[in-house]
Amino acid sequence: SKIWNTYHRPDLVEKAVKISLSDLGLDYLDLYLIHWPMAYKEGSDPFPSDANGKVIYSDVDYVDTWKAMEKLVEKGLVKSIGVSNFNSVQLTRILNAATIKPVTNQVECHPYLNQSRLFNFCKERGVTLTAYSPLGSPQRPWAQPGEPSLLEDPKVLAIAKRLNKTPAQILIRYQIDRGIIVIPKSISKSRIAENFNIWDFSLTKEDIEVINSLDCNGRLIPQAEGRAHKDHPFANPDIIF
Repeated sequence: SKIWNTYHRPDLVEKAVKISLSDLGLDYLDLYLIHWPMAYKEGSDPFPSDANGKVIYSDVDYVDTWKAMEKLVEKGLVKSIGVSNFNSVQLTRILNAATIKPVTNQVECHPYLNQSRLFNFCKERGVTLTAYSPLGSPQRPWAQPGEPSLLEDPKVLAIAKRLNKTPAQILIRYQIDRGIIVIPKSISKSRIAENFNIWDFSLTKEDIEVINSLDCNGRLIPQAEGRAHKDHPFANPDIIF
């Protein structure tokens, strides 16, 4: 589970996790993440907005949120804590201040945005990278006509045909062979089963190189409503992300 942007204030962190625990019917969580580094105005509305429809921000420092997250571990409410959508500078600030190091940084990661620099950055610091949207988020509501689809990419299709696997299985195996945790999303029982059926093959070095060649900084989850926030992780292109 993840703590949302409107609960970053330290005194709200425990309240947030207890809401999640109640909703899930659990006594503790195995993993709890800071969803985004940006804080929004506190309250029940997940996207608080002004009269012009712009999201209202809060100036809570995500490091202070992290220190409150550490207390959740101490109280036994969560087993492990981590971050999501943090760039290298933000992750470094957390690591420098942390008593408990984040176990993972969960980010958008697929062949069009393979995150190789951030992956190496995290690996050197003992933080595992977790890939969300590993299939390129084909069902995203904001997709535009004519945008490329990973599941239909000719290079992916060629590898899938040679190995008698689906494009989705190739994309999942790609991340596993790189040493990245992968969390594909599906509501179809057959596709969930398909996603698990990736242990009877592996990709060659040449396959990996071909898939790596698709990288084009193709971010599909831009979090546009938080773009003007001082802690938006994608605002500075010079920062490794």
